[in-house]
Amino acid sequence: MNGNEQFPAGEVIERLGQPMLSSGGLRVEVAASGPDASAIGEATRALLKEGWLAKRLSGTQYRLLSFQLSDDGGDKGGEVQAPSSGFRAAIYDYTNNRTLLVDGSLGDLDKARLIESGAQLLPSDEEFEAAVEIVANHSELGPLIRQNEVRAYRPMPPLANVELPEGRVQRTLAVGLRYERGDVRHRVVGVNMINREVIFEHPDFPLPGTDRCGPPGAAGCDSTGNAGRVSVTIRQAGAILWNFDAIRPAASSGTNGSGIELRNVRYRGKQVLYQAHVPILNVEYYTDGISAGCGPTYRDWQNSETCFQANGTDVIPGFRVCPTPAQTILDSGSDAGNFRGVACYVQGQEVVLVSEMQAGWYRYISEWRFHTDGTIRPRFGFAAIDNNCTCKIHHHHAYWRFDFDIRTASHNVVEEFNNPPIVGNSNWHTKHFEIRRLREPSRNRHWRIRNLISGEGYLLIPGANDGGADPYGVGDVWVLLYHGAPEIDDGQGFTTNPALSRANIDRFLNFEMVENRDVVVWYAGHFKHAPGTGGHRVGPELRPLNW
Repeated sequence: MNGNEQFPAGEVIERLGQPMLSSGGLRVEVAASGPDASAIGEATRALLKEGWLAKRLSGTQYRLLSFQLSDDGGDKGGEVQAPSSGFRAAIYDYTNNRTLLVDGSLGDLDKARLIESGAQLLPSDEEFEAAVEIVANHSELGPLIRQNEVRAYRPMPPLANVELPEGRVQRTLAVGLRYERGDVRHRVVGVNMINREVIFEHPDFPLPGTDRCGPPGAAGCDSTGNAGRVSVTIRQAGAILWNFDAIRPAASSGTNGSGIELRNVRYRGKQVLYQAHVPILNVEYYTDGISAGCGPTYRDWQNSETCFQANGTDVIPGFRVCPTPAQTILDSGSDAGNFRGVACYVQGQEVVLVSEMQAGWYRYISEWRFHTDGTIRPRFGFAAIDNNCTCKIHHHHAYWRFDFDIRTASHNVVEEFNNPPIVGNSNWHTKHFEIRRLREPSRNRHWRIRNLISGEGYLLIPGANDGGADPYGVGDVWVLLYHGAPEIDDGQGFTTNPALSRANIDRFLNFEMVENRDVVVWYAGHFKHAPGTGGHRVGPELRPLNW
């Protein structure tokens, strides 16, 4: 199923003032879980307008870049994990050219801790719009923008490295410009947010180009904030099939976010996954792209939502239940839409959660499909808007992190299937220690994760179009011992450096024993994106065994 099949429309019904989805004999109940947008808004106002931080910022020009709940998995401590009230706020102080990081708890703002940093964090939507406004006031570019002969969009890289003589970096945002006429159709300029100057040439930027690929970038839709965690219950004939928590990309955990994130996933009352998400995403350009100034690689981010078409009813800001399937750029071919966040709908015997994200000119689709028979189909999609660089051959790599807790956190084991066998006469053999593996389609290689005491488990079956590892893509599957927050991702933020942007999951590979333990499986999907190939989805299948 790719989102285009025809099924009867469902309906959104109200129960005790709460919208829920009913379709094909399934009922999907979605309810708020954890701190909501109002709690985050109150905390933000208290910090910036009333509290001790407001006094520290008095007389400065500053902007709040992000406010994220700081829940990175942590120690499990129990079978069901409660939402966190910890947070990290990121503020840029333009007057003193510095980043301020504030770590604290929503319940005790007075004890929040302030860290000064020289790090250049990703621009928020509001900061990017401020940079576009500076471009619109430029003597040469302003008239073209006002006459709609030039349109601004978010490019890659998002920032330029503009150093002062003493080594500090002045915050400089990149703005992509799409020309409606003329030989040059795309160029990237920089906007120095400290002195409000436009920079026309910089070695970090792609060269001006004439190519056009993909749909034009569309105007945005209304913001739904960045708070959002819900509890999802899926029923059939009154019986609970699935229940789990879902976190929208804008609130997801990790250094760069992780798309739609799942917590405490249970099928028919039994634990399957403690946490599941995509914490690492990168892209590598081939020779023709590098010669155009693209890349050579990018470490991307998975917490910046963009608009797609989803018609339905909002449960909370950023979560919408839809009687008909949502349409992302992969389904509609358009960058336009009416919603940012996570849409939930029913398609046949599957309940689908989907969101569309942006990293510069890339468009990424985060999707989870839950079948009534217990199958989970994680999907990650790749597309882009019109620009010069995505006309060049490039290779996307997405890395899922599945923290399996089959029935319990402990007593789990990972076994590998090969045909013909590679160990003795059995097709199955146990992974005793941490290891990295390739997919090997010629051997029909797949894996099962099961509880050694109960015998129940899940098969991890590679997708037919998930590609294969190369020197940059590193690997296909890692089997690791659970270590919680320190190993939720490799800690690398945005970079163009190939040595740094490459997924560094091997740093967790310490060859510890994983048999009869708490295991984590990383799974990579790889997609070679050439001009004219359109978008693409990758992802494995998780199928119940002895359930």
